[in-house]
Formats: sequence, C-alpha cells, structure tokens
Amino acid sequence: MGVMSIGKQAVALSSGICGTPVKQSVVPVATKSGSVSFGVRAAGYDEELVKTAKTIATPGRGILAMDESNATCGLRLASIGLDNTEVNRQAYRQLLCTTPGLGEYISGAILFEETLYQSTSEGKLMVDCLKEQNIVPGIKVDKGLVPLAGSNNESWCQGLDGLASRTAAYYKQGARFDKWRTVISIPNGPSELAVTEAAWGLARYAAISQDNGLVPIVEPEILLDGSHSINRTLEVAEKVWSKVFFFLAENHVLFEGILLKPSMVTPGAECPERATPEQVAEYTLTLLKRSVPPAVPGIMFLSGGQSEVEATLNLNAMNQSPNPWHVSFSYARALQNSVLKTWKGQPENIEAAKKALLVRAKANSLAQLGKYSAEGEAEEAKKGMFVKGYTY
Repeated sequence: MGVMSIGKQAVALSSGICGTPVKQSVVPVATKSGSVSFGVRAAGYDEELVKTAKTIATPGRGILAMDESNATCGLRLASIGLDNTEVNRQAYRQLLCTTPGLGEYISGAILFEETLYQSTSEGKLMVDCLKEQNIVPGIKVDKGLVPLAGSNNESWCQGLDGLASRTAAYYKQGARFDKWRTVISIPNGPSELAVTEAAWGLARYAAISQDNGLVPIVEPEILLDGSHSINRTLEVAEKVWSKVFFFLAENHVLFEGILLKPSMVTPGAECPERATPEQVAEYTLTLLKRSVPPAVPGIMFLSGGQSEVEATLNLNAMNQSPNPWHVSFSYARALQNSVLKTWKGQPENIEAAKKALLVRAKANSLAQLGKYSAEGEAEEAKKGMFVKGYTY
C-alpha cells in the first residue's frame, strides 16, 4: 500500500477489487496507553464532508437550530396560544425556512425528522426552500436523554441503534450534516462514568455519520444549572473535551469533516458572580485553545438559555481577534424567541416575524465578524431564557 500526501491530509492507496485503487484516509488514533498511532479509514465521503463543513463555516454565517422535538415545539406554540398540531408546526417551520435573505446570515439549519420530510403549504419540500438560499439542511439524530444507571442522577444519550440506516436515509432525503446532543451536569458531579459515556457516544455517532456522508455536529453541553463559578465550568469543560477528542481519534473520525457545538464557559445560572462578555470570551477561547485541534473547521456555539443579546455579545467578544477556527453560532431560542412573539400564530404577522428573524440572524452574523453592537436592541431581546432542568 502506498501513501500519497494531499494538502494536509495523507491518503493511502490500496488495491481494491480487481486491483482498483481505493482511497483511504490516514488519521491519528489514540491508543489505550495514551500514545498516538496512525489508523486508516475508508474515505468514501471525505472530500464531500470537508466541503460541507467549510460551507457551513463561512464568514458571517452560522446555524439556525430548529430541531426541537414535536413535544418541545408544542411548548413553544403553547406560549403563543397555539395547539400542538402538525398544521401549526408546519406553519411555524415554513415561516423560518421561507424567510427571504436568510441565507446571507445562515449557512445551515438543523431540522427535526418531521421537518426533513415535510413540505410547505404550497407543496414544496422544506429542504428545497433551504437549499435555494445556499443553506445546508441538517438533522437531529439522537433519541434523547435517559437516566444513566450507576451515576449520580446523571443522563446518557440514546440513539446509536439503527443510526447507520437512519443517516443513510437522511442523506438520501437531502441532509448533509447531523447533530447529537448529550449533556454534562456540574452539580451532579460530573461522574467519570457520565463523562466517559458522553464522550464515547459522541465519538461513535460521529464515525457512523461520516460513514454515511453526514458532517457530525459534536455537542456535549455543559448545562448552566448550578451555582458554580466560571473556573469550575472551565475545569469540567476541559475534562469533557479532552476525552471527547481522545475517543474521536480512537474511532477514526476525520477532524476536518466535523463541527463542534459547545456551550460557552460561563458561571452557573445561580452563581451570584456574573461574567462580562470579555470574561466569557477569555475563558471560552482558553478552553478551545487547550482542547480543540485547528483542523476542526467550525465552532458553532449553543446559547443554552442566555438571552438573545447576551448570546450575541459573548460571540462578538470571541471574535475580536483571529481564531484558528470559524467561531460562530448554532442558536435555537436565541434566534427564535422574538420571532415567535412577533408571529403569535397570526397570518397577518408572518412578514413581521420574518423580519424579526432577519434582525437576530444579522446581529449574530455581525458578531461572528466581531462587528456587533447592542445599541438599539429591544428590552425583550435582553431577557434571559434559562430554564432549570431544561429538556427538548
């Protein structure tokens, strides 16, 4: 077997059926002893994975997370007096997917399975509405959190069973990236068991996704719940991310073909000592520099219950100097809260709601470029959205 260097990535050429060369990637593999050897993985989708990740991680753009489960979407609809029906969910998701000009600020949209296969009221697939604006469709693939036996009241994320066939079907339907969210609770430990389970699950998910053509978004969320300090958050986050990357390497995951969705390093929601955007940026970038290889194209932060303005200010502070990665956003509530309250389920408010979405998307686009100012922001956008024990 020969090895050919292409850019920064080594590619092995081995003989396949009838002597046909088969392209393979040489990737670092962490061993049980802590040393690093080099393993080989099939490279069937590698070029496409890298291209997709780079498309999502383009300057001034980020991800719209609209992958709430039907139950959680129902809670959002209930907040404006609407019943949780498929028609109402379709109407809201259609509003988001058909906002003109959204592609200027949004590069990817994470969908729930229902939305991936759903059409607008005019019969056009939601994924096609996104593609027309150069927005890459993505899909939530985890099956949610369940209690982790033997832990300190902690959780693990299920969904690996059948994931290969599901991701293959999602790719066929037009998805080009996916997302798996697991959580770490600081007040409950976190236990070594919970951290290991979270990291291993994310690594297996990422490897399976790449094998089926989807760029995996790796998301171990450090929950805001608790009264801990920002230093404690940094300590836990470093431990989590170091184990995540150890297992990603062990599972032959191509780093150039993944995206990360971390929580920002902040104090616990109940900590009396709050952090400024500058402090959040300093601590969060310290975490990233210590934990994340520069081969990873994009860091797409979750908002985690911060107010719309707070999440945007913190992102802006992180982009005041160059970073080795595209430091951007993958927000759900921090992009949608104002939209829902503007829409109120009324057809006559649809255009105003679309404008509200563009306002928030543009604000975060500017923050990704380090050019955002909170001057003129509405008071509603400054209200925190933290919910203790939040699930979705």
